[in-house]
Amino acid sequence: MRKYIAFDTYFQKNSFKSFKKKKPVLKYILIIICLAIIFISGYILINWIIDNWQIEQINQNITKNIVLKDTSDNGELVNPPQNKKSDYYYYAALPFYQVDFSNLIFQNQDTVGFIHMNNTNINFPIVQANDNDYYLNHTFDKSRNKAGWIFMDYRNNPRNLDDNTIIYGHSRVDRTMFGSLRNVLTSYWQNNPANYVIFLSTLKENMIFQIFSIYTIKSESYYITTDFKNNEEKANWLKTMQKRNIAPINTEVNINDKILTLSTCQNNLGGRLVIQAKLIKKQDR
Repeated sequence: MRKYIAFDTYFQKNSFKSFKKKKPVLKYILIIICLAIIFISGYILINWIIDNWQIEQINQNITKNIVLKDTSDNGELVNPPQNKKSDYYYYAALPFYQVDFSNLIFQNQDTVGFIHMNNTNINFPIVQANDNDYYLNHTFDKSRNKAGWIFMDYRNNPRNLDDNTIIYGHSRVDRTMFGSLRNVLTSYWQNNPANYVIFLSTLKENMIFQIFSIYTIKSESYYITTDFKNNEEKANWLKTMQKRNIAPINTEVNINDKILTLSTCQNNLGGRLVIQAKLIKKQDR
């Protein structure tokens, strides 16, 4: 007599047998995928470590050739306010930072300046290329590196500042380049009045800038406008930049001010961290 079994029982038994046959194949596929992930992650990590090591070596070499000193020589006040109690005069009384550019230019003829900012790791020569792409992945010695370097917008004139001069740099996890700009978002940094100043030297001048706005924003081109068609356009732009400020400062700006903008990535989604300051004192080199 022929023996019959239920369809669902037959299906379960055969499905289990089929799965047992496929199980080794799936196992090997999963192993291959895991090994690929480990290999790719390791490759990325090794490259990141190499990039950081290379940047550290370049920084050490640059440091040996930098003569950075402060000088209390009197400079020219720029667009001073009538209110003598303004914070402007506190920052304007600070000494300039002066840099010997001879060795820097010998190493890289793209050198156009030097920037220093209190309570950050920002103490770098600034370069400028014919576009805003080259120094995103090249270092000061022009070797290829994802850390890039600190560079001025190619549209700006480093010898005769535009209405808005923009300096860019990557926000590195190890806090190199503009990575330490994240400090400005902390209450510890913001509550120290001595931090609201940026020292910038070019081949022509030593300058001091007073910070008036700190904020984060999605990627856009408005805040990196370099020049304006008329005073009204600049006034509206300045008003917008001031409204974005999240720091406990109330620095006045007007259409006669020369602006310095520092821009770096805030996250991998296109966010930007922006610091903006106005020129308050300068000195011919």
